[in-house]
Amino acid sequence: MSKAFIAVDLGAESGRVIVVTLDQGQVEFSEVHRFPNSVIHLPTGLHWNLPELWREIVAGLERAADWCAQQSRQPVSVGVDTWGVDWALVSADGELCGLPHTYRDARNPAAFEQVVQQLGADRLYQTTGIQLMHINSLYSLYAQFAADPVLVQQSARLMFIPDLLHYWLSGQFSCEHTIASTSQMLNVHTGEWAKDLLEALKMPTHICHDVTPPATRIGTILPGLAEQTGLPATVQVVLPPSHDTAAAVASVPAGPGSDWAYISSGTWSLLGAELTDPCVSEAAQAAMFTNEVGIDGTIRFLKNIAGLWLVQQCRAGLVEGGQEFSYAELTEAARQSPPFRTLLNPQHAPLSLTGGMLEKINQYAIATGQPECETPGQYIRCCLESLAMAYHQNVESLESVLDRQFDCIHVVGGGGRNSLLNQLTADVAGKTVVVGPFEATAVGNGLVQAMACGEIANLADLRSVVRNSFELETYHPNPNDSIQANYQRYCQLPVDPC
Repeated sequence: MSKAFIAVDLGAESGRVIVVTLDQGQVEFSEVHRFPNSVIHLPTGLHWNLPELWREIVAGLERAADWCAQQSRQPVSVGVDTWGVDWALVSADGELCGLPHTYRDARNPAAFEQVVQQLGADRLYQTTGIQLMHINSLYSLYAQFAADPVLVQQSARLMFIPDLLHYWLSGQFSCEHTIASTSQMLNVHTGEWAKDLLEALKMPTHICHDVTPPATRIGTILPGLAEQTGLPATVQVVLPPSHDTAAAVASVPAGPGSDWAYISSGTWSLLGAELTDPCVSEAAQAAMFTNEVGIDGTIRFLKNIAGLWLVQQCRAGLVEGGQEFSYAELTEAARQSPPFRTLLNPQHAPLSLTGGMLEKINQYAIATGQPECETPGQYIRCCLESLAMAYHQNVESLESVLDRQFDCIHVVGGGGRNSLLNQLTADVAGKTVVVGPFEATAVGNGLVQAMACGEIANLADLRSVVRNSFELETYHPNPNDSIQANYQRYCQLPVDPC
């Protein structure tokens, strides 16, 4: 009987429960449940609706149990990955101390400015190796402490979202390393908590508990959950790479002998390279590359770029205005629109906040002397071309910082389905782009569970399985003078023109 590994994959826009099966060196997956994930607006700010997410996860586990029974598959383990940085506070007995805020909460930018002013950018980067962004956990925790210091002081444990869900699955506390490394609260040199930073901010450190590496089994699912879902009580709860990007990068199908960069493409675009040791050189700090933990002791040296969040928010704005389009229809409209009409810098801070994306794009256009977007296709073309330009700019920076030249760019994740963006990326960067798998996060999650259960030897073995299991798409560059001229125009655009 083939073995099945259940991957719970939660993104900022939706969640899925996917059964990953491994049979004779090949992996297959079946999505058994998909559900929306959205923030809720409360008087205290933007929060994640964790009870609703948990209800959907349990429903997905029930469907996974049914699917395994119907397909004669043996469910072996379950593990959760999510977006990065967000966390919850719990009491000593595991009681949730309020709904967690989202990283897009409006109070975080002010907290970011205050922390950087107190500690200094150099100290923050040299200690943590993490790109300074207001979404990072350090700043949201500081904002929470400023708003309600008693709540933070009286809490027993800070738990990142997947750690909390693993606790609800197994009853066992944990703090998985890849998700903790997104927080800007770990020392990049030791892998332990940078408690000196918290102490300097007069925040409590007792809530920070030991980190655990991915591919660790922490227990079995709780008896009541096994009974409710129909899963065997022997199903293990395994810590996969709990940060979704770490899971996606684990499944990059790169072979030996290739020097490659990657883009984990989704709501965020995470662009980087895989290292054996952290890099916090002056050049790395100036370029603000981040050092996050991967599988088998690797470092994900990367840059966070706004990603398809821009397109998602444009679509939301069009829907609010009474224009309903699928993502495929918007991409086709962009394909038919004139090229390089309007460009923007995806790192423009207002673009990271929810709502008003169409207006923000046109405000940026006006401030930089460019034509405003007028049609849905023009808005989406602006976003996709700007992302391709940002990718190339950051690949150039990555090569300069590391003194390396990359043979190709591997694009993994759901954003790889956007063929226009893939071709633009190849054309602007002048590099071959290899796309797939689209479900890289769930595949990486499931296969690392298989690694923890002794079915896969190591990361190289895992990537060999991925290469042998998926048909990859390759995009070859078609560079021309117009692309290069517009790239130079893009490079002159300010982050904040206002």
